[in-house]
Amino acid sequence: MNLSIKLFSSLLLLTFICFSCKEAPEPVIDMDAKVSNFGLYDQNGEFHTLYYNSDAKAVVLYIQGNKCPIVRNAVSDLKTVRKEFRDKGVKFLMLNSNVQDDRASIAAEAEEFDIDFPILNDDAQLVAEALQLHRTAEAIVLNPYNWSIIYRGPINDRMGYESQKDEANQHFLADALNAHLAGEDIAEPYVKSVGCLIKRLHEDESAFADISYEHDVAPILVDKCMKCHVEGGIAPWQMKNYSTVFGWSLMMREVLRTRRMPPYHADPEYGEFKHDLSLSKEELQTLVHWVDAGAKKDSDVDPLAAYTAVAPMWDKGEPDLIFELNQEDIPATGIVDYRYQEHDITIGKDIWATGFQILPGNREVLHHVLVSVIYPDGFIEPIDRKSPWLDGLLAAWAPGGETEVFPEDTGRAIPKGSKLHFQLHYTTNGKAQSDKSTVGIYYTDQEPANEYLMVGAFNTNLQIPPGEQRYENKAKHLFEHDATLYALFPHMHFRGKAMKFTALYPDGQREVLLNVPNYSFNWQRGYLFEEPLKLPARTVLYIDAVFDNSKQNTFNPAPEKTIYWGDFSFDEMLIGYMSFEYHYTSSDLSMN
Repeated sequence: MNLSIKLFSSLLLLTFICFSCKEAPEPVIDMDAKVSNFGLYDQNGEFHTLYYNSDAKAVVLYIQGNKCPIVRNAVSDLKTVRKEFRDKGVKFLMLNSNVQDDRASIAAEAEEFDIDFPILNDDAQLVAEALQLHRTAEAIVLNPYNWSIIYRGPINDRMGYESQKDEANQHFLADALNAHLAGEDIAEPYVKSVGCLIKRLHEDESAFADISYEHDVAPILVDKCMKCHVEGGIAPWQMKNYSTVFGWSLMMREVLRTRRMPPYHADPEYGEFKHDLSLSKEELQTLVHWVDAGAKKDSDVDPLAAYTAVAPMWDKGEPDLIFELNQEDIPATGIVDYRYQEHDITIGKDIWATGFQILPGNREVLHHVLVSVIYPDGFIEPIDRKSPWLDGLLAAWAPGGETEVFPEDTGRAIPKGSKLHFQLHYTTNGKAQSDKSTVGIYYTDQEPANEYLMVGAFNTNLQIPPGEQRYENKAKHLFEHDATLYALFPHMHFRGKAMKFTALYPDGQREVLLNVPNYSFNWQRGYLFEEPLKLPARTVLYIDAVFDNSKQNTFNPAPEKTIYWGDFSFDEMLIGYMSFEYHYTSSDLSMN
């Protein structure tokens, strides 16, 4: 196809798609609005928060939309601007707020049109509402000093609705960036854009007042929030009633927009897991819009006041075996070495653990508890352990941890004469404190069909340079026999940013089993498959991890240091724990 035909085709497409766009009334834009922080996935499953870019001189948000011919034609112009300014401290992102576009279609559009920018998927349109978006193909320049909008409009004047020039005469975006970087006033901070209209589902904000606290909001809070926000729960405040929620409503909106809450970090594009606390986009819109409308109470009924949930001491009833650990005294400051305890199992027979629960005595200072079995002499262990804390763990707890009940007809062997070995990790918080934790084990004396195993695929060869925003490394685990995989547990420390688990099957097919692009050290959550996965022998599970050792990582205690593998939180780890059972064939048994 020659150039003239290509140009004619583009203009024809513009005519059909954008004929009505130019007829739409132009909205009033508030250029003085400050942009609140938000968190979104991009087309590749990576997670971005706006304020992470606070170290930039400017942030450019370009409004993208699939099949919009103006956007497609403007990508090369945006790349030209990026080439000029990316070494000058300017960050470039795209944002898609179209209701008709999902992550898969956005990724396909990016691949077809060579769009190598992160395209943030604003599926709930909360960012579109905050930015008053009405059209695609608009560049919005933010000043990270105070997150104000300093320019809003097209990249240049090359594109029209039914026309385009070979070259632009005015370069609005580049001129605005040059002026900003030079500390000068921007001559034209707002220029009317051409672009495809964005259908906003909740354009009429007056309708937010119709959201019912009793019927719409409270049921979501009960279902997704009150597991933690109850008496004895791990949340810092309790959702006792409407008054309490009203007082916290602005903070709730902030953590909802950034996806800090609810504390669930699995990418929804991959896998289905138990204990999923994530909000649907409709639930997210309901809660945020209710706060936007003033967080009003619409009746005398308060479902939260009637919901008298108290976190139970034992989730699954009282365990068969309870260990009261010795008290550990923790100083006010300093680094606390790992504490270890051993406790004899006084039951005079072989047993098989079928589940466990760890009750932390002092959540303020207890970072984690690991439990391993010390087997009696002569016992042949189910796997060749490299470390009692990496392979063959019996139980573990860290913030966000769940009670684990083993699958039916499986268990962990605890032969007569065994001991339990406890590793306890504490962090100081400025006040001398003590901890006395409790571990409960459920067991049977009937040997199950299969051993329930927990293995950690790990890589100790870590060397993370100072200031590195994206350090990548990996580990892997080979399943030597047919197996059923029940759960995955990512584990990193303060620099942990993301972890992905990908299965490579013997036939060469690959499948992402779990993606955690927004890993949080504060929430050591395990992900239990809704339906366990059958893995054929010789399947390899790859664990890809990303670390952020820069000052932009707000958890990072020392961005100026090179970081290596180590036991303490200020060191780093790369471990992909997994719970599974092997299914041995007769040939497997004969080899053993």
